[in-house]
Amino acid sequence: MSRIKRGTTTHRRHKRMLKRAKGFRGRRHTNFRLAKMAVMKAGTNAYRDRRLKKRTFRRLWIARINAALAKEGIQYSRFISAMTKKDIKINRKLLCELAIHHENIFKEIVALAKKQG
Repeated sequence: MSRIKRGTTTHRRHKRMLKRAKGFRGRRHTNFRLAKMAVMKAGTNAYRDRRLKKRTFRRLWIARINAALAKEGIQYSRFISAMTKKDIKINRKLLCELAIHHENIFKEIVALAKKQG
């Protein structure tokens, strides 16, 4: 039985890992051991930050809506409460876009939420 050399398998595995580390600084894109650790850490950060991104954007939208509502003389919490009571279902992302790009429509929504009824 002939001897099996696995250099090709290892080489392929190393190449795949180094390809994923392309663009990293220093020896992290050329040295397999460092590249492997860097790629694993990058993957961990990417997984975590995909979830964090949703929270971060929600905070941004709320801050922008709050700033637009300050001009209208109403607090964010009171506005959201009024929208819930009036059964106006517009998400924060859309409200933020309306506040920035379509101020007149946003003012109508605020007026609708403020109305006593």
